[in-house]
Amino acid sequence: MKPNNFVSVSQLEEEDFWEIMETAKGLKGDLRAGKAHEVMPGRTLGMVFLKPSLRTRVSFEVGMTHMGGHAIYLGPDDIKLGERETTEDISLVLSRYVDGVMARVFEHEIIEELAEHASIPVVNGLTDFLHPCQALADFFTIYESKRELAGLKMAFVGDGNNVAHSLINAAGLVGMDFSIACPEGYEPDESLVSEARKLTKVEVCHQPEDAVTGADVIYTDVWASMGEEDVAGEKKSRFDGFRVDRNLAGMADSESIVMHCLPAHYDEEISKPVAHGPSSVIFEQAENRMHTQKALLALLMNQ
Repeated sequence: MKPNNFVSVSQLEEEDFWEIMETAKGLKGDLRAGKAHEVMPGRTLGMVFLKPSLRTRVSFEVGMTHMGGHAIYLGPDDIKLGERETTEDISLVLSRYVDGVMARVFEHEIIEELAEHASIPVVNGLTDFLHPCQALADFFTIYESKRELAGLKMAFVGDGNNVAHSLINAAGLVGMDFSIACPEGYEPDESLVSEARKLTKVEVCHQPEDAVTGADVIYTDVWASMGEEDVAGEKKSRFDGFRVDRNLAGMADSESIVMHCLPAHYDEEISKPVAHGPSSVIFEQAENRMHTQKALLALLMNQ
């Protein structure tokens, strides 16, 4: 794998992407078969959390344990990143203690600064602009279900947020068509969309039906992300009509799958019957966070 850090899916070449996918497949298979795969004995991952998370913390921490390593949780009050010490100094100090850093933060600039000054791999666990680890798990899940990626159509219904951005990056990398339906004013970043359009078809529309018709994958996410509590009420009003329910899901391909990165707000962005229905792979996505992140860490931290 060529990159030394993982800040964005856009850093990857297609061969890097498939190396992660194949490594994840092998590690998942070993775990299911009860085979040991302690590929990182004695390695330590520092986990910097400015935003809490169930899946991110557990998947990284358990994944490191599976591989014979160790993870240290550093919460918002442990280091007060950017307050008690500069981000640069924290990055330099952690580089002397641990073998890799995963950071889940608010501003995207923080992860970029951590990566700039670290002498060890830095992994983006989430920022307000990107969520690349989620995209890896999602595309691994799609590949498990469909046995292909190129030429499929993904329909994203909801806010043009960090998850949507990383999915667009990944769609461009593998040649998957991408269509997003969102209210006016909530479109994904224009420059990111423009770059992806050099590689694949990306459509931005304002009617969920237009995006979902004929889709192989339907994806949605919460309308208001963590840190947007002050606009949650306004967004709930603006996104009325953008719920993935049985009626909307029925407009997709008959073999389509439904995805959500969780946590879900049932009867807002998705109905519970769809989220827990036969087309849903939502909980496979959650499990695959661990497998793809293990693969990513093994490839980055063993270079």
